[in-house]
Amino acid sequence: MSLTKAEIVNMLYDHIGITKTECVNLFESVFEIIKDELGKGNPVKISRFGKWTVKSKKARKGRNPQTGKDVIIDARKVVTFKPSVVLKDEMND
Repeated sequence: MSLTKAEIVNMLYDHIGITKTECVNLFESVFEIIKDELGKGNPVKISRFGKWTVKSKKARKGRNPQTGKDVIIDARKVVTFKPSVVLKDEMND
């Protein structure tokens, strides 16, 4: 089961002790900053957690699996995440 925004807000409320409204604002602000930086093409690194980067993919040939017809997949940008060694180690202990 996925961890939801509401659950994270409740966890912040329990751990920090600020109002739920402040927890929501804090959560939204952090992720807005991350989104803005990625939108500018800047990597975002959180020590002991991981690093998000934006990579450009070139246009390429593909195939529609329903019709079998060849199609061109447009160039696009994708966000990638690389977990830190610390996070990997914690997941494998």
